[in-house]
Amino acid sequence: MPRILIADDNPANADLLEAHLDGTGYETKVAANGEDTLAAARAWHPDLVLLDVMMPKLSGFEVCRRLRADPATRDVAVLMVTALDQATDVETAVEAGTDDFMTKPINKTELLLRVRAMLESRAKPNDLERALAYIERVQRGL
Repeated sequence: MPRILIADDNPANADLLEAHLDGTGYETKVAANGEDTLAAARAWHPDLVLLDVMMPKLSGFEVCRRLRADPATRDVAVLMVTALDQATDVETAVEAGTDDFMTKPINKTELLLRVRAMLESRAKPNDLERALAYIERVQRGL
C-alpha cells in the first residue's frame, strides 16, 4: 500500500487532504512542521510527500532541499501544495527539487489524478521515463 506523508501546519488543511485520500488505498500520516516532516520521512519511508510551503521551523522549500540531499529520502516523490501562486514560487519549488506544484484551494479530482500519476511514474527506471510517464498520465486524466 503506497504511503503518503501530508505535511501541513494547518490541521484543517491536513484533514481535508486526508479526507480526499480516504478510501483510495493509500496509507497516510500527518506532520505539522518542517522538522517533523523530515523526521517522519526518514522513519516512515513514504512514497509521496504532500508538502505545504509555509510551515513553522522549516519551510517546505527547505524541507524539499533536505529530502533531496539525504540518500535515504532523495527518491521520495514531492508534490508541493500551497497557497503561494507566483511564478517565482513555482521556480523556487522546482529549484528545491519538487516533482510538482499545486495551488490551494485543492480540487479533489486533480489531487487524486496527480497523486496516482506521480506514484505510478515512480516505478520507471530513470528520471526522463518518470517525467514522461507522469506527463502522459496527467494529460490522459484531464
